[in-house]
Amino acid sequence: MGRPDKGKAKKRGLRRLFSWKKLLGTFFVCCLLAMGALYVVYLLVPVPSANAEATMQSNIYKYANGKILARTGKMNREIVGLEKIPEPVQKAFVAAENKSFYKDNGVDIKGTTRAAWSTLTGKGKQGGSTITQQYVKNYYLSQDQTATRKLKEMVIAIKVDQKESKSAILAGYMNTSYYGRSAYGIQAAARSYYGVDATQLTTAQGAYLASLLQAPNQYDWATASTTGRKLVEERWNYVLDNMVGEDWLSPSERAGMKFPVPQKPKPAPGMEGQTGYIVEAANQELMRQGVSEEDIKAGGWTITLNIDEKKQKDLVKAVDRELEDKLDRKGDKKHATVQAGATSVDPKTGAVVAMYGGVGATEHWMSNATRRDYQPASTFKPIVLASALDNRAVTQDGRKIDLATVYDGTSKRKVVGSDIPFSPENEDNRSYGPVTVQKATNSSINSAFAQMIVDVGPDKTKRTALALGMKDGADFGETPAMSLGTMGASTLDMAGVYATLDNHGKKVTPTLVKAASHKDRKVEPVKAIGEQVITRTAADTVTKAMTGVVRTGSGFRAAGDYEAAGKTGTSENNRSAWFVGYTPELVTAVGLFGEDTKGNQVTLTDTINPGRANGGRTPAQIWGAYTTSALDGGSDASFDLDTDTAYPIEPDPEPTRTTEAPDEPTEEPTTASPDPSDPPTTPATTPPTPTRDPVTTPPTATEEPPVTDEPSPPPSIEPPNPDTGQDGDSTGRPQG
Repeated sequence: MGRPDKGKAKKRGLRRLFSWKKLLGTFFVCCLLAMGALYVVYLLVPVPSANAEATMQSNIYKYANGKILARTGKMNREIVGLEKIPEPVQKAFVAAENKSFYKDNGVDIKGTTRAAWSTLTGKGKQGGSTITQQYVKNYYLSQDQTATRKLKEMVIAIKVDQKESKSAILAGYMNTSYYGRSAYGIQAAARSYYGVDATQLTTAQGAYLASLLQAPNQYDWATASTTGRKLVEERWNYVLDNMVGEDWLSPSERAGMKFPVPQKPKPAPGMEGQTGYIVEAANQELMRQGVSEEDIKAGGWTITLNIDEKKQKDLVKAVDRELEDKLDRKGDKKHATVQAGATSVDPKTGAVVAMYGGVGATEHWMSNATRRDYQPASTFKPIVLASALDNRAVTQDGRKIDLATVYDGTSKRKVVGSDIPFSPENEDNRSYGPVTVQKATNSSINSAFAQMIVDVGPDKTKRTALALGMKDGADFGETPAMSLGTMGASTLDMAGVYATLDNHGKKVTPTLVKAASHKDRKVEPVKAIGEQVITRTAADTVTKAMTGVVRTGSGFRAAGDYEAAGKTGTSENNRSAWFVGYTPELVTAVGLFGEDTKGNQVTLTDTINPGRANGGRTPAQIWGAYTTSALDGGSDASFDLDTDTAYPIEPDPEPTRTTEAPDEPTEEPTTASPDPSDPPTTPATTPPTPTRDPVTTPPTATEEPPVTDEPSPPPSIEPPNPDTGQDGDSTGRPQG
C-alpha cells in the first residue's frame, strides 16, 4: 500500500485543532469572562450623588468694561410628584421614549450598544437609552457621549431600577429633563409652553412636551423653522399613535385631537428692558459658535460682551427722547403699533457696542434689533451702487456707472434690458427728469436705481449683498424689484453691511460676544474682520455718495458735528422706516416697524406723526441724537476716501434745511401744491443720453407690480392684484 496523502492528513489535523466542540467551548469561556467582567464593573460602580447639572449655576453676562449686566441661569424647576401629573400625560412620555419601560430592567442592551458603537466609530450622537438610563444621565452623570459614560449609565440604571419604583424613576425623569425655554422639569415646561400647571395639562399638550425632549430648540413651535414644525408634528403623531397601540388612548379620542400650538415664549424674571434682548442675542451667537443651548442653560458661564455701557445708555435715551416720549402706548392704539430697533457697531473691530430691541424684553419678547421679517427698503440702494461700481458696470448704451452718470428719473419709467418688466413709482409719483447717480442717491429716486440694478444685473447685485453681510432667504429674489429692498433684513444685518462699506470694503461681521469661558471650556469669539469683499474704491465711492444724503438729501436730520454718510428707507405701505448711517468711528442702523398685538405688520402712517413716518424723520433723528451722545458731542474724524471720481456732491435743488414746518426732505410725503421751484413732473425736454427707448410692450401676466420706495397709491398702468387683499403681487408678497 502507498503512504497516506499528506493534504488529507493536514486537514484532519486542523479539524482536531478547530473542532466544533473546541470552538463552542471557547465561546462559552469568553461569555463567562465577559459576564464576570461586567459583574466586577457592577460591583465597582456605585450610585453617585447628584451631578452638577442637578444643582445649576448662574451665567454671568458682563459689559465690555467688566461691569455685570445680568446674572441668569437660576434653575427654572419645580419638582412635582407623579400623582399630580395626569396619567395620560405620564403615558405620553413613556410612549415617546420607552414603550417597554414598565417591563424592562432599566437598560436596553441592544439600543445602548448601538449608540455606544456609533460614538466609538465617530458616527455621532445616537439614541437608544431607556427612560431609566436618561434619568440616570440627567441626575447622576454628565451629557458626554463617551463609551465610559454609557457603561456607567447602564450599570447605575440597573441598580436604580432595582432600588426605586417605576413611578419614582418616571417622576425623576420628567422633573429633570430639559424642555427648552430655560424650563427644566414638567412643571416649568407646562407653564412656559401652555401657561398652566402640570396638573392641568391635556393629553395632546403632554404629547407635545414629550416630543420636545428629542430636540427642544428645534421643536419649539414659536421659533422652529418650517421643517422643524413639520418634524415636531410628526413626532407628536408618533407619540399618540404609540399610546393607541399600547391601549393607553382610545382610537376615537385620538381621532379628535388637534395639534396644541403652544403660547409664545416669555422671558425669565430679571430680563426686563434691553437686558433680555442682549442676553438672548449673545446666547444665539454662542450657539452659532458651537455651544449647545443645553450647555448654556446648564450655567457656569462667564460671558463678556462688546456692549459699551455708556453707548448702550445713550442709545436707549435717544429712542426714549425721539420716540417713546412722544407716544401714548396705553391710550392710543395706533401709537401702540410702533416698534423700534437699532444696532450700533464699531467698524474697525466689528464690536456691537449698543443694541435696542424694543420697549422691553418682558413686554415685547421678539427683538426688533435682530428680527428679519421687515423690508430694509431704500437702505438697499447703496448696495446696488456698490455692486455697479465693484463690477465696473455700464449703462445700456455703454456709459460707465459712477456718481456723475445720468439716469432718467421719470416716475413709472419702464426699465430697459430686463426680461421682467418693471416700472416703479417714485415717492409721490414725482418725476425728476435727468438726474445724476449722486442726485438719485440724495433723493432716493426709485426709477434710477431700478434701471441701475438691471444694468449691473440682479444676480451680481445679490452676490454683492451677500458678500457685504446680508442673509439669503426665500424673499431674496433676483429681480429688478430687489433694488428697492424687498427682502427681509435686521438692523444687525444692515449695520454689518454698512460697517463693511465704512471699513473700505473689508468684511465686518457684527460681534456681540467678546469672550466666553466655562470652568473647563473657552469659546473662540467670532472672527469679526474678514477679507476684502468689494474693492476699496467701490466702497469709498458709495460712502462719498451717502455723505450727500446727510448733507443735502433725505437724511439731513441725521447731520451733526461729525462727518457722516447714510441712507433713508421706507417700505411699501409704510410698514417700516429706516435710517442706516455711519461716521468714521461708528455705524448704526435704526428701524421703525409697524406691528399690531397679533404680530401682524401694519402701517406706520399717522402714528408718530401725521402722514408717513418715513426714514428721514424719526429714525434719522434717533440716529443723530444717539451718534452725538456716543461721540461725546461730536468728532473731528473724517472719512479717508479713495474714489475714482472727483465729481462733487451736488446739492438738492429743494430747500431742506429751513426750520419751517411745511418743508420736508425729499422722501417726505406732501399734500400741498408743488413749489414752483421744484423740478418738473414730466421728463426734461433735453433728456440724458438714452439707455435705449423704454419698453413699449404692455405689461404681461409675469410682470412684477410697481414697487415704491415710499408708499403711494398703486400706479394706474400696473395695479396690484385686487384679489390679494393686500399690497403686493398675486402671491401676496409685500413690495417696497
